[in-house]
Amino acid sequence: MMLSRFAKSLFAIIAMMFLFTMLAMLHPPSRNYIDPWTGQLFGEGGVEKSLKAKQQIAGVNGGVIMGKLGNATAKAALGQATWKLMHTMTLRYPEHPTPDERDALKSYFYLTSRLYPCGECAAEFQLLLKKYPPQTSSRRAASLWLCAVHNEVNKRLGKKEFDCAHLDDEYDCGCGGDDNDVRTPKDVDTGADIIRGGR
Repeated sequence: MMLSRFAKSLFAIIAMMFLFTMLAMLHPPSRNYIDPWTGQLFGEGGVEKSLKAKQQIAGVNGGVIMGKLGNATAKAALGQATWKLMHTMTLRYPEHPTPDERDALKSYFYLTSRLYPCGECAAEFQLLLKKYPPQTSSRRAASLWLCAVHNEVNKRLGKKEFDCAHLDDEYDCGCGGDDNDVRTPKDVDTGADIIRGGR
């Protein structure tokens, strides 16, 4: 029995469709997809938080961007202003930060070590960050870490060291306190006064 060309072509198309269907069954497509607008991973159960890759902030890693700052007066003024900003920031940092808040503060320090307008100061800060990575688990940890790093810089410059227990006196964040609570909170483990600051 002879088949017409049409029948042969139809048979070939059906056979190819069957073959492609079988191949698709061997490697089924993932039931998850990434939303192109939000970057979130979706699946059968909605947003799959456990599968979502941790976001990396671009530009955090790398070398110093700025050149040498030759003006000693500008360098000193910049240094004082930057330490004031960073100490105030750590004194206002949450006592119980979220993972996002912890990542934000850590990223800020690493970005500062790249973008600081004094290139030689930024290079020193990068070395200090390698030796003493940022501590962001609480307000106390962050502010005492920054004080220790600041004291390392002061040692190198031959300046007096700060008393890290009284940072909030030196760098008053202007936070005030809760008017209803006049007690100074105490650390549970040591009984020492907790550094005042943000929420």
